[in-house]
Amino acid sequence: MLLCCCISTAAWAHSSGWQESKHIRAELVSEYQQVMPGQKLLLALHFIPDEHWHTYWRNPGDSGLPTSISWQLPEGVSTGPIQWPTPQAFSIPPLMNYGFAGPTILLTELTIPLDYTDSSLPIKAKVDWLVCEEICIPADAEFQLELTVGSAAVLSDSATALIARGKSSQPLPLAVRGSFDTAGGSFSAAVSGLPDVDFQQFFVAATELVDHAAQQQLVFSEGEWLLRQNLNTYFTSAADSFELVLVSGNGQGYSVLLEAAAESSPATAAESTSLWLVLLMAAAGGLILNLMPCVFPVLSLKALSIAANSGQRAEQRRDAIWYTLGVVLSFVSLALLLLALRAAGSAVGWGFQLQSPWLVALLAYLLFALGLSLSGVVQFGLGLMSAGSGLTQSKGAKGSFFTGVLAVVVASPCTAPFMGGALGYAVTQPPLLALLVFVALGLGMALPFLLLAYLPALAQALPKPGAWMDTLKQLLAFPLYLSAVWLVWVFGRQAGIDAVAVLLCGMVAIAAACWLYGSWQFSRAGWGRPLLAALLLLLSVGVLRLVPDSATPAAAAADAHWQAWSPDKLAQLRQSGKPVLVNMTADWCITCLVNERVALNTESSKAALALYDVTYLKGDWTRRDADITAYLHQYQRDGVPLYVLYWPGQAPEVLPQILTPDTLRQTLERLSSQ
Repeated sequence: MLLCCCISTAAWAHSSGWQESKHIRAELVSEYQQVMPGQKLLLALHFIPDEHWHTYWRNPGDSGLPTSISWQLPEGVSTGPIQWPTPQAFSIPPLMNYGFAGPTILLTELTIPLDYTDSSLPIKAKVDWLVCEEICIPADAEFQLELTVGSAAVLSDSATALIARGKSSQPLPLAVRGSFDTAGGSFSAAVSGLPDVDFQQFFVAATELVDHAAQQQLVFSEGEWLLRQNLNTYFTSAADSFELVLVSGNGQGYSVLLEAAAESSPATAAESTSLWLVLLMAAAGGLILNLMPCVFPVLSLKALSIAANSGQRAEQRRDAIWYTLGVVLSFVSLALLLLALRAAGSAVGWGFQLQSPWLVALLAYLLFALGLSLSGVVQFGLGLMSAGSGLTQSKGAKGSFFTGVLAVVVASPCTAPFMGGALGYAVTQPPLLALLVFVALGLGMALPFLLLAYLPALAQALPKPGAWMDTLKQLLAFPLYLSAVWLVWVFGRQAGIDAVAVLLCGMVAIAAACWLYGSWQFSRAGWGRPLLAALLLLLSVGVLRLVPDSATPAAAAADAHWQAWSPDKLAQLRQSGKPVLVNMTADWCITCLVNERVALNTESSKAALALYDVTYLKGDWTRRDADITAYLHQYQRDGVPLYVLYWPGQAPEVLPQILTPDTLRQTLERLSSQ
């Protein structure tokens, strides 16, 4: 019996045995049952919680406590830090915690000095943990091991599998380092050199750094992963470096070291901009939107209203207030939708609604119908047709409000100067601050009409109402027709030439419906014509179902002085040391098209690109493209145009949003001489 007890003690000396606590049991296990001086070995703290219960990671998240171990060891024997497994996220709204469900193995490396002379190695550990489900139960326990010390180390066969599971549960350490910044109310990090896997989640080991329950953004761009999450409410400062765990789609974790960024990158420089300056830029961008070709035709509707009320100050002020309200509320609505889609994980940006061919088609119908109304074919304001265009044609508050709404809808393709930085800043901020930026945009856009209404000197300069107004109204129909033509062209670029034929048939149906309804307005005889007009209106919408979901991408320009942009192509060109010009554009962006015609597709610009051996890459954002959206976010932009010039050995340079014929040549000359 004594011999059996000795054999049993030797066989189980590698384990402390199980200790039971509420909803969890634990043991301490040694990798070796016999050790030797100068050796390193692993000790495993093995937890098995009840189903649905969990313990916590080194950063427990919004609540909880990490497991801690206090070792009592002979002199000279030392241990390293806990080697944590890849954590899991536990959502307990409104909180988010990080920890481990199910069997958990925490490894610790123990080092025995070469001059250790005792025949046994006593190991004691006092462990504190917290185990939680809907309630949390703190507990502690003391574990003891006594290992034999001999001339050779002997593995514990029964512990080998447990230690192997502990190692496999840990994130794979990578010999790469990333940088992070905490400017602008967000934690942002950039890590390059990672494996070619699709990362879905990340965990920061630093406590009280990020808002754990906030939406995470993980974007791959130009060979590196860009991470972003809002800062924690209690954030004060961050350590110079800490561990980051990235988790792939199959659950495998990867561990990298993050270090504080030495200086602001282009992606974070805009975040430190003072709020007042951002709001001023937003207001200036909104003001300049009034001069953009995509907005000006709609503003003619408002100009007619102001001219009609030139002698009535109260009506002018009322119209200006309601127009401003329509503009501001529309900007705020678009911002809420954009932020909601962003929170849901959709890659969207400014002007995202015109990436939908259906909405482009409906806007073409609307502007075409408005033009017919100004031409005198029909008078909106009664019946079924008043649901859309008639709102902007109505007199008084309703007409002013919906003119503001329509102006914002067609304004979004244009990113005016000063507006790009403000938009990029807005979408990286907390929701209330982002909405404040969009309110400033709306106020800037409505400012001219507010000034006309509230400054008597400006109002007195307006001509008196008269017969000239009817002629002006008919003339102003033509800018609306041109806007409809532009939208048809955008639609064709998105959906193809066959889809354009379908859309034009729909516009013929719109014209026939307006003609029938207009003739009925004069005679009021019978209901046949308005019913037929309504059927034609439904037909114009119904034919859009024939439009294919997607079209074959347009071929590159025949002159081939540019290539299609892709993250891989840009990364390859930069690694080879070639200068690169990136142009992010869209067919619905009037500013983009003007810049290309005036400054990028000219013979002098082509000659400058060839002289300095610059590769010209163009990214087409006409339809949604997640890679381009991620690239725009990298430079704190949420819309196009964006022009970035990469010169070897120098930081990327963002060119102005409004280019002159000499901008590119002068910039290349300056960079080449530095």
